[in-house]
Amino acid sequence: MAVTLKLARHGAKGEPFYRIVAATKGAKRDGRFLERIGTYNPMVTPAAVTFNEVRLERWMSVGAKPTEVVRRLIQKA
Repeated sequence: MAVTLKLARHGAKGEPFYRIVAATKGAKRDGRFLERIGTYNPMVTPAAVTFNEVRLERWMSVGAKPTEVVRRLIQKA
């Protein structure tokens, strides 16, 4: 089972809010996920990114691959 770290979109139309989740590779964007590990809010200045660092490190250690956007968010945080 390949696990990926990706963004799941929430919030109203025109007001996006994202959860950073660990999900299986084939899962839909806003579908089933294994664990919520953080949030990303692009609507505030500067954009707010929060992570549960312990859980993030655990998923990375067992082979979870972040998407390109999540990888950039991790580097900035």
